[in-house]
Amino acid sequence: MAEKPSGIKILSDNRQAGHNYFLMERFEAGLVLTGTEVKSARDGEMQLKDAYAAVLNNEAWLINAHISPYSHGNRENQPPVRNRKLLLHRREIDRLLGETREKGLALIPTKVYLKDGRIKCELAVARGKKLHDKREAERAREAESEARAAMRRRA
Repeated sequence: MAEKPSGIKILSDNRQAGHNYFLMERFEAGLVLTGTEVKSARDGEMQLKDAYAAVLNNEAWLINAHISPYSHGNRENQPPVRNRKLLLHRREIDRLLGETREKGLALIPTKVYLKDGRIKCELAVARGKKLHDKREAERAREAESEARAAMRRRA
């Protein structure tokens, strides 16, 4: 019997999330998609830039994620931006609901990837960064890069 490939292929990455938020706890959620959305997502036609997740009516939803219509699709194509259901355990949904009620916390999708033939979404509980926090992070990155360069010159 042939083995399934167990590698992870990243379909979409939200790089701005790390810049705009302090990412704290991460969760893996399944994503409910239609057939043409799956094909389009596998082609990398997905964007998470303005997306966020929310718990509405005791269900987790991915909101504002953009999946382009499949090029060979027909009337089965869905609108590019619509709410998509996230598959999580009840315990996790209750926990996320409690954490997002706290002031200043949000659920941000950091990446969407293919794992064992299924499309998964990584969610992070995040707190928004202020402008001074972003500047401080940039200064720390620059200092670290200068230190690495100095070490290379020494060796």
